[in-house]
Amino acid sequence: MAAGTPHEPAYPVHWEADVVLRDGGTAHIRPIRPDDAERLVDFYAEVSDESKYYRFFAPYPRLSDRDVRRFTHHDYVDRVGLAAMVGDEFIATVRYDRVDAQGQAASTDAAFKDAAFRDEGRGPGVAAQAEVAFLVQDAHQGRGVASALLEHIAAVARERGIRRFVAEVLPANRRMIKVFTDAGYTQKRSFEDGVVHLEFGLEPTDASVEVMRARELRAEARSVRRLLSPRSVAVVGTGRQPGGVGRTVLGNLLASGFTGRLHAVNKAFEPGRETLEPEGVPAYRSVTEIPEPVDLAVIAVPAQSALEAVADCGRHEVQGLVVVAAGYTETGEEGRDRQRELVRRARADGMRVIGPNAFGIVNASPDIRLNASLAPETPLCGRVGLFTQSGAIGIALLAGLHRRGIGLSSFVSVGNRADVSGNDLLQYWHEDPDTDVVLMYLESFGNPRKFTRLARRTARTKPVVVVKGGRHTASGIPAGHAVPSTRVPDATADALFRQAGVIRVDTVTELLDVGLLLGTQPLPADDRVAVVGNSESLGVLAHDACLNAALRPSPPRDLTTAAGPDDFRAAVTAALADPEADAVLVTAIPPVGADGASAPWDSAALARALHDAAKGAGKPVLVTHLALDDLPQALLDADTRVPAYPAAERAVRALAEAAHYARWRRQEADPGRVPQFEDVDEASARAQVAALLTDHEERDGGPGPHLLGASDTSRLLARYGIHPRTALPAPTADSAAEAARLVGYPVALKTTVERLRHRADLGGVRLDLAEEDDLRRAFRELTQSLGAPRDLGLVVQSMARRGVDTVVRAAVDPAVGAVLSFGLAGPASELLGDVAHRLVPATDRDAHELVRSIKAAPLLFGYRGTEPVDTAALEELLLRISLLAHDLPEAVSVDLEPVVVAPRGLTVLGAQVRLARPPARTDLGPRSLASY
Repeated sequence: MAAGTPHEPAYPVHWEADVVLRDGGTAHIRPIRPDDAERLVDFYAEVSDESKYYRFFAPYPRLSDRDVRRFTHHDYVDRVGLAAMVGDEFIATVRYDRVDAQGQAASTDAAFKDAAFRDEGRGPGVAAQAEVAFLVQDAHQGRGVASALLEHIAAVARERGIRRFVAEVLPANRRMIKVFTDAGYTQKRSFEDGVVHLEFGLEPTDASVEVMRARELRAEARSVRRLLSPRSVAVVGTGRQPGGVGRTVLGNLLASGFTGRLHAVNKAFEPGRETLEPEGVPAYRSVTEIPEPVDLAVIAVPAQSALEAVADCGRHEVQGLVVVAAGYTETGEEGRDRQRELVRRARADGMRVIGPNAFGIVNASPDIRLNASLAPETPLCGRVGLFTQSGAIGIALLAGLHRRGIGLSSFVSVGNRADVSGNDLLQYWHEDPDTDVVLMYLESFGNPRKFTRLARRTARTKPVVVVKGGRHTASGIPAGHAVPSTRVPDATADALFRQAGVIRVDTVTELLDVGLLLGTQPLPADDRVAVVGNSESLGVLAHDACLNAALRPSPPRDLTTAAGPDDFRAAVTAALADPEADAVLVTAIPPVGADGASAPWDSAALARALHDAAKGAGKPVLVTHLALDDLPQALLDADTRVPAYPAAERAVRALAEAAHYARWRRQEADPGRVPQFEDVDEASARAQVAALLTDHEERDGGPGPHLLGASDTSRLLARYGIHPRTALPAPTADSAAEAARLVGYPVALKTTVERLRHRADLGGVRLDLAEEDDLRRAFRELTQSLGAPRDLGLVVQSMARRGVDTVVRAAVDPAVGAVLSFGLAGPASELLGDVAHRLVPATDRDAHELVRSIKAAPLLFGYRGTEPVDTAALEELLLRISLLAHDLPEAVSVDLEPVVVAPRGLTVLGAQVRLARPPARTDLGPRSLASY
């Protein structure tokens, strides 16, 4: 906590936040300080008499000096006031005062109204409740300011040990009553002496979190809509002569036929200059000189001059910025500081920022026709939303979509992603009726938990296709593009995408291929594919590709090279009518003449035949072709568009992704449930974990992580119905023999030392020791080959029933939370990375799929005549570990290895649990924009 000087306020820095309001504008929330006296007086003067009456229950035209001191001096424990600011001015305030059970406090509003001001002698912790009250400037009412302030003051109060808020509101103040009642907290309401009395707990509930997230969705979607649907645009940094970034953007805006008003801005323009020739665009020296509102400003001036331009935009109440110039984080620490200041100033004045170092934005709607980008071609109007961090990738994607005849609803390239991110665009596209498919190129995650939540919500109705750069390392990501970002291991990212229903592809070409299919064809009902065409060889390749992609193709139907358009029409029509086919893959090559040469071919006629067959079929039709370069365009030049691919593998990959996504959509209608087990004792587990952590921190003087001993591990797991096989220590041959008599022969003798546990090549495990002589011999051999008994941590354990050795793990990833993992035990799985992951909490459907999603899964289901193992018991174990990891975030890692799954039942032979204080859950706190 800071020391409390005028420049170093005595409150935690994290109490300050930028928020997006209901209308898409931004505000800055921070605690009120002693140096805010003048701001408070100016703010109060702008509040109507009616609003003052609602706040104080009496006419109160002005604040006295005592009032001003009272409302600007806080101890930040028992009394805290927050202000919402735009620019340097307050637009709303909220305050809490801790009160006791009888409602008495050192600084309550009742005391204020009685003019009994007391400012000393009140310490923290007097009571667990506080009185809360708001005041919102009339001009900003209805923007959701009070709701945002309530979230933040509640978070501050929880941090200071307050558990409840109480509020008294006049019945006529319906807006404020609605703020409280709509917040989602558990509350009580009563009416007495003409006042509505409200009391509510401050712990987040499912309802309050859902309310917060719904508000966030609407607000951030509207903030993007304001950027993409401006009525007027100013390009700042437009030179007099053609060329340069600003002039290029202005030219693209003109060429796209932007339906709003355009303005050119450059400090070098002569005063009084009316238009920028030859375009006839009004030109000004500053945004502040423009005699009408400006919704969007494109900042194309050098980074050194941008802050002045941003300040001008703030003074003119511009709604949003696109910063296309470079010179920020990607240039080093000085540029990083410049970028932070740019975003800080923009948000403070209510503006959101795309960029800096952005390629620009496009809204292809006929009502807008906005091309505020550096794209050399105006994109076609369509129903695909496109997001990129990289301008170069943006150019490639725009060109690829244009060649394929796929139009855009909107396009955003965010460059350094200092403010607006992919999460914001997901919010927007989720609600946008003009977008049916979302394509994204990501290099990093700003908030992986939020991305997962938003992507899953969007994917339930619209496919989301992602290619992610930096799959194997983040070192190759441009510095500017990666900040702010959270690095997520690729295996975790895969789990994140899979559970969210996101279609992940590996390359930009695959992104375009999948987008082409999803943008032109219906989803397949299942994975059965009819292969029809005039090339037996190409049909075989397509058939094999389908099998490799886990699709179920029918035997290819060869029409022979003599087939004409009518033959294709009849064959495709018949295939689409077949109830055993969910999609039709057409193979096409030029016909071959009698002399072996290619015969003339009418691609337009073939395209018409395929259009006729596909129209209204309700099943996807796609084409793979060789040496028919004009066919793809011909297939797209019609209302019923059919995608074409120059390789069977590309066509099949796109179809497979569509089929897998369609299956996820069907399953999402019934995603399974998180089961509750009657024998789980969560309360005792929490108490045990709390005690163990406290003991560890008192003993070792640090927060962890702390590896539990065997007995503590067994007790904790037992509270979740998991019972590892007892392992008795065997430091001597005699103790080993005694342990074996206790657990019963046959037994295993094994080392528990970390450096030896997973080294099968060193022979640290001896199995099936049937009698004492065998055990003593094994003990002697182990100690002779591996070292002294005291260094080996030897244990004796009864033998488990034969089965398949597996590994079950749960570990906390700081970025996304707990991740459940499953694979087979042994070096082969480790080397091949054959491990499957799901985010916690896992449902019964997740566990079912987890067991079946590893490559070695056939070994569990009777491979080569072996008896199938008890996968039902395995799935239950996975669900119990998932529940433990979800309930106990302090259990930062749980490792069960090996878990021997037998034909009936399973045995956990090894278990390790590590405890540590978990990182704070930022996704449960109040809404705020990412820090810059």
